[in-house]
Amino acid sequence: MAGEPREERRAHIFVFGRVQGVGYRHFVLQTAQRLGVRGWVRNRLDGSVEVMAQAPAGVLDGFIQILRAGPPLAAVTDVQISWEPPAPAESPFRVRGTL
Repeated sequence: MAGEPREERRAHIFVFGRVQGVGYRHFVLQTAQRLGVRGWVRNRLDGSVEVMAQAPAGVLDGFIQILRAGPPLAAVTDVQISWEPPAPAESPFRVRGTL
């Protein structure tokens, strides 16, 4: 998209609410693959979902906004983000095991 920031950014994201057992990880995977976001998603034992995402700044900002909404059965109550330096060779987006 013209004018979209191309600088790579990396976000470590924790999503809280009703985000397990509602297809949230699959939703994140499909969305990331569609947008070209690299990284991973996994459930956490505390009921949250953890996401590591890397993409150009404009793409990543849009991805985070989509995560805030979630799929129809989810009810996101909070999203916490910490910014990290981009990884030089982040892998294609994937689902990781529960932590």
